[in-house]
Amino acid sequence: MKKFTSVKDIPSIEKALATAFEVKNNKFGFQHLGKNKTMVLVFFNSSLRTRLSTQKAAMNMGMNTMVMNVNEDSWQLESEMGVVMDGKNAEHLREAIPVIGKYCDVIGVRAFAKFENREDDYAEKILSQFVEYAGVPVVSMEAATRHPLQSFADLVTIEEHKKVEKPKVVLTWAPHPRALPQAVANSFVEWMRETDYELVITHPKGYELAPEFMSDVKVEYDQKKAFEGADFIYAKNWASYTDYGQILSKDMSWTVDEAKMALTNNAKFMHCLPVRRNMIVTDGVIDSPNSIVVDEAYNREITAQAVLKMILEDE
Repeated sequence: MKKFTSVKDIPSIEKALATAFEVKNNKFGFQHLGKNKTMVLVFFNSSLRTRLSTQKAAMNMGMNTMVMNVNEDSWQLESEMGVVMDGKNAEHLREAIPVIGKYCDVIGVRAFAKFENREDDYAEKILSQFVEYAGVPVVSMEAATRHPLQSFADLVTIEEHKKVEKPKVVLTWAPHPRALPQAVANSFVEWMRETDYELVITHPKGYELAPEFMSDVKVEYDQKKAFEGADFIYAKNWASYTDYGQILSKDMSWTVDEAKMALTNNAKFMHCLPVRRNMIVTDGVIDSPNSIVVDEAYNREITAQAVLKMILEDE
């Protein structure tokens, strides 16, 4: 595996899951693969789980790690080609990326959507330059349109907690005070489509995801109807794709609460974190025994390590 930017990069869902559970059962059993190798983690945006879990995963594999917070630890970086660099940006990604690649064996990169131009965001201008110029495998630690490490962890978590072979999984939009990217939602849909789960998406009209991710996935605009009989509820906010980056609603009736969870098949509650309590989800739901958000977050370490194992074994 030469890169990890989406579900399309893994050999198969079955192989990815098998590797994840192999790692979970023996986290320190593969350090020979990472011995004397280095991973650089490049952050254009803030992080808690992604930074700690990915760095820990690399350490579990016996790798050295270096972390760089762009614009805090480095020169200001330019990403556009053809520009006259007479402003604040002192170095171009075209030089910075291959230099970073010379110092390591794997690069992780985190670069969110900017919400300035939909076409630019969906072209993944920063991530694609890392893939093209790094000279070493690149792992997406969340990009403008996808968050594959999170979705891989979500899949592992569902597999661990499911009580039926083909669970009903509901992705529900929920209100948030800020405009958030579609990356987690896009990626979650993309990964769930590779399974035989029943996937339902529910959101207010105007929050439809990009057509390239949706295919024939069912959208139910009645949130309560969508929750009926669900085995897993995954709550997440995202800004509008059609009115790109805009907040069209802060309707608090979409908050996941105890009454809605009572409509489900005793569903487990999931969220990628961080979560706005009593906006995305009530205290009563996220603090309930059916909340598996901490298990989900722990699996971020496991799936990051599984990705590194697949990459290092492929060298």
